[in-house]
Amino acid sequence: MTPRLIFTADDLGLAAEVNEGTERAHREGVLSAASLMVGEAGFEEGVRVARSNPDLAIGLHLTLTDGHPVLPAARIPSLTQKNGRFRDDMASLGLLLALSREARAELAAEVAAQLARFAETGLRCDHVNAHKHYHLHPHIAAALMQAAAGAGVRAIRLPNEDPAMPRKADPSSRKLPSALLNGWVAVLRKRARNWGLAAPDRVLGFAWSGAFSADRLRAVLPLLPGGVTELYFHPAMRGGFAGSAPGYRYADELAALTDAQVREAVSGLPRGGYAAMLG
Repeated sequence: MTPRLIFTADDLGLAAEVNEGTERAHREGVLSAASLMVGEAGFEEGVRVARSNPDLAIGLHLTLTDGHPVLPAARIPSLTQKNGRFRDDMASLGLLLALSREARAELAAEVAAQLARFAETGLRCDHVNAHKHYHLHPHIAAALMQAAAGAGVRAIRLPNEDPAMPRKADPSSRKLPSALLNGWVAVLRKRARNWGLAAPDRVLGFAWSGAFSADRLRAVLPLLPGGVTELYFHPAMRGGFAGSAPGYRYADELAALTDAQVREAVSGLPRGGYAAMLG
């Protein structure tokens, strides 16, 4: 079976550096999809990038931490800090969502608001996922799946990464609790199907988040089996911008997506967004 590839950029709309890097990765490289943050400073420019590149499939990058809400913070006090930003204590918020019906109601309202803001752009929502994979939380997953299905979205990222693959490509790759994670992802996959949401067969980028270099990409491409694989990146022109993650090698990830050897390696393979590859 021929590999079918989705090359995705997360954080479109976060900052000008990310928007420019995403556009370059698509126009000059192999990037085929991007996930849009709808509450951040670069949102409007990110939408312009999306409209100017109709072959770039655009999805929602749901943000519930390390960012700004779409709803007024006063309407979702369980989710926000005094400065109006989302809470950054993901574990504590996760526990609150498990215990508080009120917090879950606020969550559902904010998820719906982010999907509504995406819809206002007129762009087709190719897929959904969440910043920092926060939709692995059962209540966030439930809220996102229900709202996405109601909005007509048909695909979701579920980060089931085979731990052997990144370590075979680069033995220095960090180890993750993949057996536990992938067991839970299998549960989420069944729940997603119940909502009519499809997911790629596998995802790559978790072990290399912020450090998915050209060397690693060139090494892992020949290892990919048949079926649909999503490879996700964080391309940007440079690091150090407002909202950037410490230690992320943004320019290196952009270089990976525009690498000449990578372009040659995937030139004969099906490549696109979720709808095109999963349809």
